[in-house]
Amino acid sequence: MNSKLDQLKQWTDVVADTGDIEAIKRYQPLDATTNPSLLYKAAQLPQYDTLLAESIAWGADKAGTRDAQIAAASDQFAVRIGQEILSIVPGKVSTEVDARLSFDTPATIAKAQQLISLYDSAGIGRERVLIKIAATWEGIKAAEQLERAGIHCNLTLLFSFAQAAACADAGVTLISPFVGRILDWHVKAAGGNVTFNAEEDPGVISVSDIYRYYKQHDYPTIVMGASFRNTGEIEALAGCDRLTISPALLEALAADNGELSRQLSSNDKVIHKAHQQRQQYTEAEFRYAFNDNAMATEKLAEGIRNFVKDQINLEQLINERFV
Repeated sequence: MNSKLDQLKQWTDVVADTGDIEAIKRYQPLDATTNPSLLYKAAQLPQYDTLLAESIAWGADKAGTRDAQIAAASDQFAVRIGQEILSIVPGKVSTEVDARLSFDTPATIAKAQQLISLYDSAGIGRERVLIKIAATWEGIKAAEQLERAGIHCNLTLLFSFAQAAACADAGVTLISPFVGRILDWHVKAAGGNVTFNAEEDPGVISVSDIYRYYKQHDYPTIVMGASFRNTGEIEALAGCDRLTISPALLEALAADNGELSRQLSSNDKVIHKAHQQRQQYTEAEFRYAFNDNAMATEKLAEGIRNFVKDQINLEQLINERFV
């Protein structure tokens, strides 16, 4: 029997959640995603020294303050890693907007346009790039405008139905609802003394519900489950549009020749009764619905803080090596 990874690829587009070029070559995913944490890790690896040095030299040639040059070098490094990934994968790469802009719609739009311009200068068409944006109200509104301008978006740090519904209404190309981080919150809230099987995993339930809501109402937005803690979560979402998976879990799936069953299908229209009608939020309604979910508010804030931390770490590393 084929490996579970090969079986999964029959129903689900597999995306590599890494900036590690060698891992992407090994597992041959359709797409790949990056984020500030993955880019910071990549910048510390010797195989990316040349890319980093070239990005720093490129940034140093830009007019403006040292901080502006470092920011330019950071963007260039993200795009250079994206270029390398796109030389391997047949699909798209996701490149993230600076998380410090998560509550600033105009600045998010400007940064997205800058990143697309860098890809364009490298000969990479925008059809091969997804701009990753945190799924705040401001981020969703930025994505809505970017999509209208032909810049496709991946809304990340998504933990709640309210975020998913607002993203669908905004017409975003893809969402990345997090599975493992939802599980982490519930385990911690229970004092760490609880375990969930895959079918009861609150992250799996959340993504399954969002997937079925989208199919029920014929939204074209792609659902890409993310942030997995174990292969059981992945197997429970077999059939989801896309799943972005770390190299360690890709390896585990590739080594397992057991039988894998499809769990989600576009024909499966059975959804949570509270979501049988389309949910369209005003800003006030969205903010209330989102803030009524303690897990989502805490995990979004934590995710933004952590991405900002690693963005700053990357910039400090660049500053230390600046010519």
